[in-house]
Amino acid sequence: MSYKTILVHCDASKTASQQMAVATELTERFGASLIGLHARRPFESPAYFDIGLPMGPLVDAYEQGINAEQATAEATFGKSIKGKHLATEWRVVDGYPEDELVVNARYADLLVVGQADRKNVSPVPGDLPEAVALATGRPVLVVPEIGAARPPGDVVMLCWNASRESARAAVDALPFLKAAKEVVVLIVDPHTSANGHGAEPGADVATWLSRHGVKVTVQRDVAADADIGNVILSRAADHGIDLIVMGVYGHSRLREMVLGGVSRTLMSSMTVPVLMSH
Repeated sequence: MSYKTILVHCDASKTASQQMAVATELTERFGASLIGLHARRPFESPAYFDIGLPMGPLVDAYEQGINAEQATAEATFGKSIKGKHLATEWRVVDGYPEDELVVNARYADLLVVGQADRKNVSPVPGDLPEAVALATGRPVLVVPEIGAARPPGDVVMLCWNASRESARAAVDALPFLKAAKEVVVLIVDPHTSANGHGAEPGADVATWLSRHGVKVTVQRDVAADADIGNVILSRAADHGIDLIVMGVYGHSRLREMVLGGVSRTLMSSMTVPVLMSH
């Protein structure tokens, strides 16, 4: 298994170059094809708009803005791939990014997006990474706003709780895990169960990974009264982790996101790329 088609979200944000840098490096590393996707959001008339006023100026302003965003995104994509011998495709679609990324990612092996802008100064939804991860059926690599200090995948942390979602994330991340110099399987507050962790929590997943040639160590931790997400971030810092792998929990219905607390913590406070699967 490898990543042979990588899809990257190309928006007009100031941090778009960060996810592009990670996407192009991964494309080179895995010998993949890179698709840059830009979604032109539809025109929406303001809720307070007086229907007696002409709509033309609003439509003109929308067209100017949307064309400027497309030009900015395309320029960022072009700059990121310049001088690199990559198989690339530039794709522009009309629609909401959270919808278009879900569909297009189903025909890719990996989707790369940027950490959402929690200050809402961007037209991109604040829950975009989580919404796409929950809906697309493909792994989503989220790049922090600050970017990646080094290429992700050298020292990897797999967050494991013996659930369907964590098992899916582990399989989706195998290309990273097999190539990593070190993989730390982090288990927080494990409970022995015949249907879950087994007699020795972490032993089963470590055995499975070792058969794939993964260099793995298991760390069991206790959250006590702390948020598990903060425990993950603390241990990632302790081990010099450059990629966190986790299953994402929740559902998205009628654009209203319901997400687990661990995922929310990591998405808001992440300092290294996070690979999410559902």
